[in-house]
Amino acid sequence: MFDRLRLAAAASGLALALGMVSPVQAGVAALPLRQNGGTWASGHVQGVAVDVKGGYVYYSFTNLLAKYDFSGKLIGTLVGWTGHLGDLDFNPADGKVYGSLEYKEDKAFYIAVIDVARLDRVGVEAGSSEIFRTVYLPEVVKDYAADLNGDGVFEGDDGKFKGDVVASPDHRYDCSGIDGVSFGPAFGQVDGKRYLTVAYGVYGNTSRTDNDHQVLLQYDVADWARYASPLTEAAPHRNGPAAVHGKYFVRTGNTRYGVQNLAYDEASRRWFMGVYLGQKPNFPKYGLYAVEARGKPVSGDLVGVSGPDGKGWEQGALLPLADDGLKDAATGVRGWNQKADVGLQPVGRGLFYLAVNARIDGKQTADLTLMRWTGDAQTPFVPATAEERDALAKAPAP
Repeated sequence: MFDRLRLAAAASGLALALGMVSPVQAGVAALPLRQNGGTWASGHVQGVAVDVKGGYVYYSFTNLLAKYDFSGKLIGTLVGWTGHLGDLDFNPADGKVYGSLEYKEDKAFYIAVIDVARLDRVGVEAGSSEIFRTVYLPEVVKDYAADLNGDGVFEGDDGKFKGDVVASPDHRYDCSGIDGVSFGPAFGQVDGKRYLTVAYGVYGNTSRTDNDHQVLLQYDVADWARYASPLTEAAPHRNGPAAVHGKYFVRTGNTRYGVQNLAYDEASRRWFMGVYLGQKPNFPKYGLYAVEARGKPVSGDLVGVSGPDGKGWEQGALLPLADDGLKDAATGVRGWNQKADVGLQPVGRGLFYLAVNARIDGKQTADLTLMRWTGDAQTPFVPATAEERDALAKAPAP
């Protein structure tokens, strides 16, 4: 199979050189229908990123990053940190992979900026390589470390509620840190500058009412070179942007650890949010939600979040869920019963990669499948065939 994939990639490259197809068409034509991300003594797969034009897939395994080419050949791994590397996205503007990175006990939350073009061997140590840089996110820390009950003590993962952090009365919006990341347009638009969007993790406390929104931050990364710093775990740095481009809220009901995988799809012009299922009985338990890119943010009540001095509800920029998928009659919340929590990556023209995690002899692995969006409320994705992939690759750009 790998030989066939290499031959297909070579043919696509020749067609590209002859001007017969665009780089996107060539990349789509070479997409493997399935790929395995290897088996690692690590945490489970947290997210994937795909460089369609370059022909690479990147897997986050919590404390390990693996790079494969489209033929399934392992190109390199990045290791050597103890924090939680979460969801990933590839930024075609600079050729780097961006991922969420958490150090809860240090109250340090970062975006890892990884120069993946230089990742060409197995076992590269992040701490001793210029490949791996980090940018601190003070906005996240402010919400994560908020002393909500006013007792003068932050009760988080490093204090009274260590081992039972869900029970903590602190954490604004019940923020547990960050997980989903994706590049896309400013909310309310489909064109223009692309921003890095970062989704909060949210604890799954079913007795709280202030944790029923997904929280999304947008950042302009154009000047992030001045913040990007080596990560020294013994002394975590605090170099990062003081302000965000925007802060937005999507009412879905609580989902355990918020948005695990965030993905902007250029084809449908939608933001997709893959989650671990929520547990509150008064909300639906969907695994996938979506926001239309054109959906304008509207200032409104963050229902369940107490306003100033405990009066009314806090105000925030609300984003509407897409008017699609299944609909919960009681709440109006819409979504899909679709597993999309450990790897969700659009690759163009209605095609997506979805990952499934598994444990084998105490180690973690990930199986990636190329899926086609159907638009069906019950079955939003089906495995793509080679014929469908090839036809979409040949089709003119929408």
